[in-house]
Amino acid sequence: MLQACLNGTRRPDESPWVAVTAEELAAEARRAVDAGAEDIHLHPRDHHGHETLDAVVVRDVLQAVREAVGPGIPVGVTTGEWIERDPARRARLIESWTTLPDHASVNWHEDGADLVARTMTERGVGIEAGLFPGTGGPHAYLSSPFADRVLRVLIEIIRTPVARAPEEARGMVRRLSAVTSAPLLLHGEEDSAWTVLETAAELGLDTRIGIEDALTLPDGTPAEGNAPLVAAAREILSRDRNRVGG
Repeated sequence: MLQACLNGTRRPDESPWVAVTAEELAAEARRAVDAGAEDIHLHPRDHHGHETLDAVVVRDVLQAVREAVGPGIPVGVTTGEWIERDPARRARLIESWTTLPDHASVNWHEDGADLVARTMTERGVGIEAGLFPGTGGPHAYLSSPFADRVLRVLIEIIRTPVARAPEEARGMVRRLSAVTSAPLLLHGEEDSAWTVLETAAELGLDTRIGIEDALTLPDGTPAEGNAPLVAAAREILSRDRNRVGG
């Protein structure tokens, strides 16, 4: 499965292709799906461009994106603690959602991960367990009562030098594969984004790409939106499948 991560915490001054409004996110999602994305991950923004868990904003974004991509494409959001530091208030905001995403990411190194996961489970929202190397996230996740109730595990190779990224990725995959049956999605960011995506392809794992993770194509050319990134990822994934098949 190839997921498109449309905007993340990016600011519009980083790239003219950072989608902020519901309309921009819908347009980027449609182009990404046309390029081969099978799943969408996004960060809803309010009219000031700030990330939010507000029920009205989440509703408007999800409705616009779903109308653009049509049925059959899951759409997910983030629940990152940088949006709302108080775990109890974060959970209350999730409880207030009137339109639900198909899934939402929970970073297990953040305070309140189990509370947020419980809230999403009660609401019937799939959980993407975000695990970062060099944090207590993997241990906290494996100790969690929700460890066997997640949709997938995101192995997020974040702030890792590109030369070390494949080794770090393979080590986390080995560790987690031995202790969980949940599907694994492996991805990197910035300079390591394409190296880690190639590692995911070699290992036959789900992966993701988009403006959240990378602003440039594999050759260093600035990406004009999420679609070119998804198309480049599709080429890598197809090349790896053909190599294995041959």
